[in-house]
Parts: sequence; C-alpha cells; structure tokens
Amino acid sequence: MKTVFTFVPSKTHEFPDHPERPGRLDVLEPLLASVDAERIEAVRATPEQIALAHDPQLVKAIAEVCTRGPGIIDHAPTYITQTSYEDALLAAGGVITCTRAVLNGEAQNAFAIVRPPGHHAEPDRAMGFCIFNNIAIAAREALANGLQRVMVIDYDAHHGNGTQAACVDDDRFGFISTHQWGIYPGTGWINDAPHAKGRLVNVPLHEFAGDGTFARVADEIFKPVVESFRPQMLLISAGFDAHWNDPITSLGLSTRGYYEISKKLVALADEHCGGKIVFVLEGGYDPHNVANGAMAVFDALTHSPLRKDAGDPSPYPDSNHESRIHDILKWHGIAQ
Repeated sequence: MKTVFTFVPSKTHEFPDHPERPGRLDVLEPLLASVDAERIEAVRATPEQIALAHDPQLVKAIAEVCTRGPGIIDHAPTYITQTSYEDALLAAGGVITCTRAVLNGEAQNAFAIVRPPGHHAEPDRAMGFCIFNNIAIAAREALANGLQRVMVIDYDAHHGNGTQAACVDDDRFGFISTHQWGIYPGTGWINDAPHAKGRLVNVPLHEFAGDGTFARVADEIFKPVVESFRPQMLLISAGFDAHWNDPITSLGLSTRGYYEISKKLVALADEHCGGKIVFVLEGGYDPHNVANGAMAVFDALTHSPLRKDAGDPSPYPDSNHESRIHDILKWHGIAQ
C-alpha cells in the first residue's frame, strides 16, 4: 500500500527575522516531486475539530487576533499575521487528512509536512511558535473515530508540552518525548505526571545526544512502552532541530540518525499497529537539515535505503546517557 503526504507551507505566515518562517521548506519543496509517495490535498480543519484538543474560547480568540495582525502573541515569540488563523486551520487539517487516509485504509502511512507547527500549543493557549496543536488534534480525531489507543512519539529538540497537556488525563492517549533538557519550554522532566507512568514518558537529554543515544532510546524506551501500551496508531512529532547544527538547539543527530530512528518507528508501527503511522513536521530551523531529514523519513516510510546520506555526522562526541536511561526505566517500571 502507498505512502501519502500533505504539504502546507503557509507562505504568508511569516514575521520579520523569525526562525519559524516559510523559508524552512525552500530546500525541501522541489525535492517532493521525486519521493515515492502520493501528494494529497489538505482539507481545512473546522473550528469544531480544533476544539477536540483546545478550548473553544482559544479558537475564537485566535480568529479575532489574526484580523488585527501581524503581531506577537507570546514571549517565545509566537507571532500571527492576518492569514495565520486560516493557515493554522489548514496545517491541522493536513495532519487530519493524512491520519484519515491511513485510518480508512487509503494509505499505509503518511507524512504531514505542515506549518505553523503545533506541539507547544496547549489546550488553552498558543505558544512556542505554535498556534494549534496539530498532532494532538489528529490524535483526538482518531480516538473520536473508533480507535481505542493512540500514541504520539515526539523527537523534536524541544519538549512537546502542549501534547503532554492534551493527553495527561486520557488513558487512551500515550506520549513519549525526547528533548534537550534545559531549553525552551523548560518542561518535561522524568517524573512528570506520576499518575500516567508507563503512558506518558519524558526522555530529557544532555547536550550533543547523538545517533547512538537516540538508537538506544528507541530500542530501550520506545519499544517496551509501545509494546505495553499497545497503540493502534503511532503519530510522530518529527522535529529536525535535533540535528547537531540546528541554529537554536544543541543535540547531535545526523541525517543518517534521523533515518535510523524513523526506520525503528516504522518497524514498531508495522509490528504493533498494522503499519499505521503518520509523521508530522514540527521544528527544524536550517532548511538543509529539514530537507535531508524529511527525505530520510520518506525513505523509512517506504522501506527504502537512505537515498541521500548528507554525510553530516556530528563532530561532537555523543554524551553519556547510561544513568539517565536507567532512571527513566526505573521510574516507569520497565525491566532492563
């Protein structure tokens, strides 16, 4: 069965000198014609669909403030323009469109390449460059349409605080986040949400955590958590800001590292979810890293070799995470 993707570049959602800009996708866009996947058109989300994961008052407030844009709406800084409300509806709709295609059996798996990103947006506020939480909305949509358990795995360099807030009290909604500890938004410690042990798993990482660390995390944390939770679909917050030379973070993944972790996630979906997996673009602020990482994801989704190894191994030694991984496994009662 085929792989599908949506592409929502939101070219008028732009603010002077802001890193979350349309140019993030400029290197990737011409490459999409060569991928072994079918492009499908994103269908704009309705306000009611956004309200599956957000307070309806937030949806109304964003619609109103955008009519007065452009402007800054939080200290991250998160910005809006006069088109940002519609852009955010289409971005969320792109993720829903991909999710529905997989759920309905029209595609094996999918990649929603959308902006503005979403994983920082909390139920009652936009934040962290994010307007609406695209992946949480899609997870809620899947649960509302018959699935009993879904899991989001987030490998953006920043903690997916908004996704955590959306799932924290819902036993049907699992969440794992790898993220650089000590950077924005400053959340995501190991012992968050003790009532959700084994279902809500934070993996705070040291600077320069690289390909080896991420491979260990996938094998020693992602795998047993997925096996225990038994989700029927995986949704992946794919942040390409975990690359070692991203301009605003300090982790250590390479393009090959992105391919290997994505391949492991696709294999987990094949084993436990009937292959149902949707990747969703989050961060990544160097256009070449975004392009290389996204193409690596397509190769993983189509069970293909890595076609374009960027030859960009991290120049930094991978940091030691032995005790950190041990502490996470112990907290969640995962046998080593």
